[in-house]
Amino acid sequence: MASYEWFTSRRNYELEWQKKCLPSQPATNHPLKGITVTEIKQAETKGTPFRSKAPQKADFIDPLSSGDPLSADGAINLAFDGADPLSRFAAEALPATKARSGSEKKISSTSADLDETFEPWNAKKAGILAKYTTSEKLSITTSFLSASDKERVVIKSQAQVTTVTDKVRNRLEQLDDFEEGSVKEMMNLSQQDYVKRIEELNQALITAWEQDQRVKSLKIAIQCSKLLADTSVIMFYPSKFVLITDILDTFGRLVYDRLLEKAQYFPPGSTRPVRLPANFTPADVPESAKETCRNWFFKIASIRELIPRLYVECAILKSYSFLTSGEYADALKRLAWMTRGIGDPLVAVYARCYLSRVGILVAPNIRDHILPCFDDFLATFSQLQSDSVQNVLAAQKMEMPQYLTLFSPALDWILQCLAHRASDATLTATLEKCRQQCNNALLLNSIMSAFQPQFIASRATLFTEMIRECEDQGFPKHLLQQSLGRCLVVAETPEDQKLSVLNEVWKSVVKLKNPGDYITCAEVWIEFVVKHFGKREVNKILADIIKHMTPDRAFEDHYGRLQSIVSKILTHMQDFSQVFSLDKFLPFLDMFQRESIKVEVCKTVLEAFCKYQQEMVNDPVVINAMMFLCKTIHDSVNALTLDDEKRVIASLLSGFIRRVSFGRDFEQQLSFYVEARASFSNLDPVLITLIQSVNSLSMETRRVVKGNHSRKTAAFVRACAAYSFITIPSLQSVYAQLQLYLQSGQVALLNQCFSQADAFFKTAISRIPELPNTLETDGKVRSSEPFLLEYISNFVSTLLVTPDSPEAGVLYLLRGLLNVLQDYTWDPSSDARIIAYVRVLAALSAFSQEEYLYHVDKVDANDAMYGSDPKFLAEVKSTTDTLTNQVLSHLKTLSAPEMEKRKITLAMDFLNTVIAHSDLGNPAMGTLAANLWALIQRSGQADAKLMKRLASYVQSKASSGERGFQSLASQLKLEVGSTV
Repeated sequence: MASYEWFTSRRNYELEWQKKCLPSQPATNHPLKGITVTEIKQAETKGTPFRSKAPQKADFIDPLSSGDPLSADGAINLAFDGADPLSRFAAEALPATKARSGSEKKISSTSADLDETFEPWNAKKAGILAKYTTSEKLSITTSFLSASDKERVVIKSQAQVTTVTDKVRNRLEQLDDFEEGSVKEMMNLSQQDYVKRIEELNQALITAWEQDQRVKSLKIAIQCSKLLADTSVIMFYPSKFVLITDILDTFGRLVYDRLLEKAQYFPPGSTRPVRLPANFTPADVPESAKETCRNWFFKIASIRELIPRLYVECAILKSYSFLTSGEYADALKRLAWMTRGIGDPLVAVYARCYLSRVGILVAPNIRDHILPCFDDFLATFSQLQSDSVQNVLAAQKMEMPQYLTLFSPALDWILQCLAHRASDATLTATLEKCRQQCNNALLLNSIMSAFQPQFIASRATLFTEMIRECEDQGFPKHLLQQSLGRCLVVAETPEDQKLSVLNEVWKSVVKLKNPGDYITCAEVWIEFVVKHFGKREVNKILADIIKHMTPDRAFEDHYGRLQSIVSKILTHMQDFSQVFSLDKFLPFLDMFQRESIKVEVCKTVLEAFCKYQQEMVNDPVVINAMMFLCKTIHDSVNALTLDDEKRVIASLLSGFIRRVSFGRDFEQQLSFYVEARASFSNLDPVLITLIQSVNSLSMETRRVVKGNHSRKTAAFVRACAAYSFITIPSLQSVYAQLQLYLQSGQVALLNQCFSQADAFFKTAISRIPELPNTLETDGKVRSSEPFLLEYISNFVSTLLVTPDSPEAGVLYLLRGLLNVLQDYTWDPSSDARIIAYVRVLAALSAFSQEEYLYHVDKVDANDAMYGSDPKFLAEVKSTTDTLTNQVLSHLKTLSAPEMEKRKITLAMDFLNTVIAHSDLGNPAMGTLAANLWALIQRSGQADAKLMKRLASYVQSKASSGERGFQSLASQLKLEVGSTV
C-alpha cells in the first residue's frame, strides 16, 4: 500500500449535538406501564348465545400468564383418581418399597393442622442420637442377623403350601416358632456395632417384604419391639428408641402401601384396576382389602407380650383408615390405657411418646389420648424413687440427675403434642396438676420447652417462684433458668415483671460454682438484659461474668459461650457509642486470649459495625476502639492466610474506613487516613480504599470551595495528591496502580494541581511496561491486552483536557505514551498495538479541533493555550501521519490466508475511524476510505450487517450535503438517497 497523510475534518460539536437531538413531545402513557388485556363480557340473554368482545391489545400474549404448567390452574394432578392412565401405570409398575415415598407424602398431608411452630420428630432425632451415647457393651436378640440364626427360620415355599388352610397353618407355626424362643442373643456389641445390626434388621425387613415374606417381616418388627423392653444399658435407651421406631415406621408404611395396593378396584366398564384416591373413605375400600387389614390386626392382637403388641399396633395404626372412619379415637384411647401395664417408668414414657407421635401424624385433630398419657406419667412419677429403679441405677452406676435427663425427649414430645395450639387455660391446668402431683424440675423444664413462649412470659414471676420451690431431685435448676430465659427472650414479658424476674434469677445464677453452669445461664440471660434494660445493667452483667470466669482462667474452656454473648450484645445494641461506653466491654474482649479466637471475636464486632452502623462516626472513643480491633485482625494476616480470608478481612476493614467521617474537619480526616495507612499496610484492597477515600476528600474540598481554592485549600488538596502518590507504589497489583494513577491524576487536574497531575500521568506511562501479559479475574486467567486497550482510551481522553507543560513541549505525554506502546511486548498473535494506534488517531483528531468537545472547569486545555497554532497542528499532523502509515504497514503484513479474518476486522475498525474523524473532502482520505472498503469487500469475510449500516450512514451524510461524503459515495458506487 502507498504512504498516506492524515487530514482531520473540522467539526462543530454543538451543531452535531443539535442534529442528533430528536424533537420531544409529551407522552400519553408511561413507557414502562405493563400491557393489560381487557375482556368485556355481555350478559347472556334468552335465545342469545354467549359472546365476548375481542380483547384489547391482544397482539401481545404473555406466555407465562396462562397455560403455565407450573401455575395453580395448570398444576399436574398426581392423585390416583383414574383420570390419568399414565400415572396409574407408573404407580402400578413400582414395587411397594419404591412407592413408599408416595405414601409418606400422603401421611404428611394429613398433618395439615400442624403449623410451623410444631417441631417434627425428624428434627429431634439427630440431637437425641448425638446426646445419648454409651461406651458399654450392648446386646441384641434376633434371628435374622447371623447365618446360623437364618437357618432356624424355615419359610415353606409356595409348592409346599397347597391349600389356604396349610398356608394359614404355616404362618401360625412360624409365629409360634418365634414365640417359643428360636432366637439368639448377640452379646458384647459396641454402640457402633449395635447401630449397624439395627440397620441390618431394617434392611432385612424390607428385603423380606419384597420377597413376599410377610410373616418374616412381622417377626422382625416384633423382635425389634421387644428390644425396647430392655434397659440393661439405660443411658443408651433414648437412642435405641429412635433406631427401633424407625424400623417400626418402615413396617407401618409397608403394610399401608400393601393394603392400598390390595384395595384397587375396577371402575364400571374398565378392565384396568384403579387405586383409591388420596382422600378415600372406608366405603371405597373393597371387602377383600378390609379382610386383609383385619387379618393384620388379628395377627398383632395374638402377640402375647404387651410391649411388642403395643408398638406394632401403633406402627400400623394408619391402616385403620381402611376399616372405619371413627376408629382412630377409640384405638388411641385403648392403646393409651394399655401403656398403664408397663412397669418400668422409662419404658412406659417412651411407649406413650411413640403413641403420641403416631397419633399426631395420622390424626392430628384427635387429642383425647394425649392428656391421659400425661396424667399417667404424673401418676407414676413417684415410681422413680422406688426400690426397683434405685437398684437399676445402682447396678449401672448412674446418678439420679443423669437418669432424669433420659426422660426429657419423650416428655418433651408428649407435652409438645399437648401444647400445640392449646389455649392459655391448658397451661394453667397443667401447672396446677404439676403443683399438686409432681412439682418436679424435670417436668417444669419440659413445660417451658413445650408451651408457647408468650404464655410462659406472661407468667414470668409465677415460673420464677415455681423454679425456686420445685423439687429438683437431681435435675439441675440452672437448666430451668436457661429454659425460662429462652422463653422470655423471644416473647414479651410484662413490664412490671421484668426487673423482679431478673433479680430473682440472677440471685441464683451468681451462686453457681461451676463455671460451665454459670456461663450457660449468663449466655441466655444477657440477651434478656440487653433487650429490656440499659447499658448500666448490661455493664453489671459483664462485670459479673468477668468475675466468675477469670479465676483459674476458666474462660479458656468456654470461648464459644463468650463469643455468643458478644454476638447477642451487638445484635441488640446497635449504637456503638453505647457499646464502647460500657466500661467492661473491652475488658470482656480481653478474656479472648487465644489468638485465633480473638481474631474471630474482633471480626464479629467489625461485622456488626459494618452491618448496623449506618451513620458516619466521629466519636474518638469508638474510632480508637475499632482501630485497635481492626489492627488485631490485620496483624493476623500472614503468608498462610487464604485469599478468601484476606478478601473478607479487607472488606471489613474497608467498611470501617468508609464509615469514619469528621465532617468539615478535612485535616483530621486526612490524619485518620494517614494513621490507617500505617496500620493496614499489608492488604491491597484496604490501601485502595484509602486512596479512593483521599481522592473523594479532595473532591469534597473542591465542592465546598466551588472550585476557587484559597492558599490553605490548595495546599490541602496538594497534600491529598501527595498521599496518593506515596501510597500507590506500595500496591502489589500493577493493574490497580495504573487505574489509581489515572484516577488520582484526574482529581489533581480538577483541583488545578498541574504539576501533581503531570507526575501521576508520567508515572502511569512509565508503569505500563510492567503490566503482566495475563491478569487473574474471578479465578480465571485472561490476557491483559483488552484492559490495556480500554486504559489507553481513557488515558488519551484525559490527555485531551490536560494542558501541556511549557517546559516539556507539545504533546509530550502523548508522545511518551506512544513510545511506551511501541516498545511494549505485545502478543504476536493479536493486533492490540495497532488497535491502540487507531484509537489514538481518533483522539488526535479531537486535538486538532479549534474548540474541544469537553473541558475541565478552570483549566485551560491545549485549544485555549495554542489557539490552533500552526506549529501545534503540524505536530499533531506529523503524529497522525506516522500512526496512519503504521496501521497500513501492519495491514500489509497480514497477507497469509490464516490472517485474513484479523486483517478484515482491523481494516473495518480503521475504516470506521477514517469515516468518522478524517476530512473525506481531501482526495487522499477519500481514496484511503475507498481502498479500505474495496479491501473488505474483496475478502468476502466482512460482516454484512455492519457493511450495510456503514453504507447507509455514508448515503445519509451524502444526501445531507456533508463535505466529502458525496465523492466517497460515488467512489463506493452507492446511490445517494436510496436505501441499501
